[in-house]
Amino acid sequence: MKKAIYVMLFVTAFFCNRAAAQDSTLFPKGTIGANTNNYTGTIWLSELNHPDSNFTFSMAQAAFAPGAKLDWHIHPGGQYLLITDGMGYYQERGKAGQIVRKGDIVKCLPGVEHWHGAAPNSSFTYVGVTPVSKGKTIWLKRVTDEEYKAIK
Repeated sequence: MKKAIYVMLFVTAFFCNRAAAQDSTLFPKGTIGANTNNYTGTIWLSELNHPDSNFTFSMAQAAFAPGAKLDWHIHPGGQYLLITDGMGYYQERGKAGQIVRKGDIVKCLPGVEHWHGAAPNSSFTYVGVTPVSKGKTIWLKRVTDEEYKAIK
């Protein structure tokens, strides 16, 4: 009986340690977007699919380090953000920014200028679903420190 308890404790400790060592992203974390200049901080991107003749949308997971954010941008065909972890910010031009959390879904309407990123003390992960038939993302200017800090 004692031996069984020790084995169960060992197995439990092993799997708890493995779970703690893995990142919390739903899909593989991906690579840091080093070849682009449309964000600040550290952001990992994992392309989950590419559009084709049957499905004209892309899906990608973006994982943000605390404080990382994308520049202002526009999706000509719109975009859905399925928040899978952490806490982040989303703001459309001319509107108050909002806090978004795991389980939230954000609709970025076609042609609407906006930005999104991680809160200062939280990582932030989402799966973005983006129709590409109307064109690729249009990148604009950096989010200022004042714009970022104004979200509460």
